[in-house]
Amino acid sequence: MKHSADVLTNDRPVIALQDEYPAGFIDPMHSHDHIQILYASSGVMSVRTPETSFVIPPQRAVWLPAGTRHEVACRGPVSLRTLYLPCSGETGHECRVFEVSNLVKSLILEVVDFPALYDVDGREGRIITLLLDEIGRMPNAPYQVSMPSNPRLLRVCNAIIADPSDPRDIDDWAALAAMGRRTFTRSFKQETGMGLAVWRQQVRLMEALSMLAAGASITQVTYDVGYDSPSGFAAMFRRAFGVPPSQYLKH
Repeated sequence: MKHSADVLTNDRPVIALQDEYPAGFIDPMHSHDHIQILYASSGVMSVRTPETSFVIPPQRAVWLPAGTRHEVACRGPVSLRTLYLPCSGETGHECRVFEVSNLVKSLILEVVDFPALYDVDGREGRIITLLLDEIGRMPNAPYQVSMPSNPRLLRVCNAIIADPSDPRDIDDWAALAAMGRRTFTRSFKQETGMGLAVWRQQVRLMEALSMLAAGASITQVTYDVGYDSPSGFAAMFRRAFGVPPSQYLKH
């Protein structure tokens, strides 16, 4: 079995580890000296950095550049696969969530079973090369939200992420931030790049996608993310993705 200490001493181009985490597990803010790719082969996790919040279902993975502070929270039981890459020749210095094709998933699951000192010039090395090539081809996944640095605005954002169905209106959120309405709306847009209503809808879409990926019914998702009826939720979903939730799941 490989351990995280191997990552710091191993000269292989990719080190892959696997872990099983229970529902509710939280790995608090930390960082690594290596590039890290987090992929849950089952389960849904939330990944937060000081600047951004992501929801990662099994159809997606997140690329974290070296030195990125991040927190990982498991919505339910999570089977985590982690890839560590050296910093030399690092591609991209920003976090990104990318789609995971069936091929990429299969390659990741294969690589985690490699011995720590696998043969870089043999079969294992060729699979690693293919995996990195395929990850580079994967499109970025939509729907992430920027997090404000202002602690009063961050209080509001964390409350919405914790409960996307929270019905409070903009005056309530401004009060929570201890700001006047106009100051709140102006500051929120300056720090996140969008108004509160659009930001909250992004959060609801991320939550909806994660719940659907975990097997929740459309009716359950509707009410858990704050919509009054399945038809209203389906209309919003169709505007965002071009297809209703039922067809998105089949796709």
